[in-house]
Amino acid sequence: MDFRSIIEAVGGFMDFAGVAVIVVGALVSLPMALRGVQPRGLPVDSEPLSKYRSYRQLLGRSILLGLELLVAADIIRTVAITPTFESVAVLAIIVLIRTFLSFSLELEITGRWPWQKPSSGSRAEAGAA
Repeated sequence: MDFRSIIEAVGGFMDFAGVAVIVVGALVSLPMALRGVQPRGLPVDSEPLSKYRSYRQLLGRSILLGLELLVAADIIRTVAITPTFESVAVLAIIVLIRTFLSFSLELEITGRWPWQKPSSGSRAEAGAA
């Protein structure tokens, strides 16, 4: 097995893992939301989320993780196999689109940008104390 085929196999595995995370996350999030599981990081004094909102937040987290794995697969394949200007430019566009999606999902899930600190009194901080 040569280097190129190994990298292709690793990239394919990462693609599969990314899609699997999204699909499994969608399947697992639904029963969790129906049972009333609340996502972490909500303010302590906030009201519980509706089942729909809870499902959206749980699903959004799995989509974020899946997108990160898909970006990693693209980077592995592009940089290791075909580092031409054209392939790197296509990779840059894909990464920009997926980064925008990730930031949008993060804002939707947590109500803040990824670089902002959590609001004081969140459940995650209360659980750590």
